[in-house]
Amino acid sequence: MKTQTAIQLSNIIKEFIIPHERYDTLREHFTHILRPRTYEKFRALDGITLSIPCGQFLGVIGNNGSGKSTLLKVMAGIIQPNRGTIRTEGTISPFLELGIGFQPELTGKENVYLYGAILGLSSREVKKRYQEIVEFSELERFMDQKVKNYSSGMAVRLAFSVAIQADADIYLIDEVLAVGDLSFQNKCFGVFERFKNQGKTIVFVSHDLGVVLRFSDRVIILDKGQIIVDGDPREVVDRYVKES
Repeated sequence: MKTQTAIQLSNIIKEFIIPHERYDTLREHFTHILRPRTYEKFRALDGITLSIPCGQFLGVIGNNGSGKSTLLKVMAGIIQPNRGTIRTEGTISPFLELGIGFQPELTGKENVYLYGAILGLSSREVKKRYQEIVEFSELERFMDQKVKNYSSGMAVRLAFSVAIQADADIYLIDEVLAVGDLSFQNKCFGVFERFKNQGKTIVFVSHDLGVVLRFSDRVIILDKGQIIVDGDPREVVDRYVKES
């Protein structure tokens, strides 16, 4: 029986335009108005071809600037590639830049409902799960405070607690464990275990190689926008450590 594919990327190329000169003031702009600006193209993804079966936990590792976050954003449809094709099977919940939809002048409670709506949850669904969300975030004392008074870690914890309520087929997760104490990280690990047991497809970007080894069925290394290694988690991580 052929395994169904959750995500199929074929020859994905993503380039960004980087200006060589930046004019911060009106005076600088008019002073250089007759001088043509120069740009360079930065190829963040360079011919990525990748097939991810349904139910697989894929770990993505690589140095900063290797294209990991760009890869997830392309998978999520947040940014479009310059070339190549993307096919996905099922609904996607991206855990990227968590909390970016929060409104700082609203309270934590109000933002739970707002963020839930962004993720496709109805007001009734959020109300039903509200206490579970708050308990998971460990922010009971702060739900009536405005989010602008939250630390970045608190905002991400609250956003993660809402995001895991979205019942998706594919989860794209980018460094959510970079914030939070050990207790919160252990709860995140429990969520990963649950997703795996439910047969969800997970693409997980992290610099924490221990977590990558613990959960991944397969690991790829990105370097300069290309997949340079793809295979068994232990073998790939050992190679990454040796060559870093």
